[in-house]
Amino acid sequence: MTTFLTYFIVALAVIGLVQIVRIFELATKLRGEQEIGVTEKENHFNGLAMLIVGIGFVLFVAYSFKLWGYLLLPESASEHGAAIKGLWDATMYLILFVFFVTQPLLFWFSYKYRGRKGNQALYQTHNNKLEVLWTSVPAVVLTGLIVYGLNTWNSVMMPDTSKANVMEVYAQQFYWTARYAGNDNSLGEANYTLIGGVNTLGVDINDTASFDDIVVREIHLPVNQQVLMKFRSQDVIHSAYLPHFGVQMNCVPGMNTQFAFTPIKTTVEMRNELGDDEFDYVLLCNKICGAAHYNMQIKVVVETQEEYEAWLQEQETFDSLITSK
Repeated sequence: MTTFLTYFIVALAVIGLVQIVRIFELATKLRGEQEIGVTEKENHFNGLAMLIVGIGFVLFVAYSFKLWGYLLLPESASEHGAAIKGLWDATMYLILFVFFVTQPLLFWFSYKYRGRKGNQALYQTHNNKLEVLWTSVPAVVLTGLIVYGLNTWNSVMMPDTSKANVMEVYAQQFYWTARYAGNDNSLGEANYTLIGGVNTLGVDINDTASFDDIVVREIHLPVNQQVLMKFRSQDVIHSAYLPHFGVQMNCVPGMNTQFAFTPIKTTVEMRNELGDDEFDYVLLCNKICGAAHYNMQIKVVVETQEEYEAWLQEQETFDSLITSK
């Protein structure tokens, strides 16, 4: 009822505003057209106001970057993060350079060339030199930026994964499940039609590659070792997002996706660096996938190779899990 009354009041307010505007229009017509004159004093005031507001806006942008700039793209805990950070910095420096050059000039010209008696606008139909200048300079700069971006994209998205540790992250409303490839470093085949009982991931129990797979609800990664993370989804489109590693990949039903990266800081190192003993890496869902989307996350632990291998030894293989049930 409260929602209905709110919408009803807003609708009445809009109708009332429209009627008031209509009354002013009718009153203007009844009075007849009146010549509206703008004085030189008003032009001066408007130009000065534009200059003050514009310069204030530019200063606020500079202050905002100084105050909150560290929040834009923090240092990544993955190897490829440095390349992404370099691309980000190059793009931002270029944008900010153009912004801080053009915006003050824009507001200054608005004030300098305000309406004044005796001033006459310059009319110029065409200038070949200016046309070439403002076409070629942006074209060259943007071409360089695009080539830089494509090279970065290729290096991040198509690395050599021949020596990577293979694992899978399985998405479903509203939690994640991880599956490690085991000693053979090869994941067994899986299909949603095979889901049933304890086989919640639909792993093919007849595929010998699946026997040593390990299914867990917490992700462990060895530091400085590349991991090839494969993704599947059971129900809707999810998005696997590891913010601290600069990793994001959609999980699409009926489609296999993947992302390879190398973590370079253990959880302990990050805790010491941040001064936060409770810090943990997380894998989140970055798609609005339903009512409990906000709670869809899984803990990620980055540790030494020895700690990682010791943890793996403690986990039950898929073959043992199926046999025991």
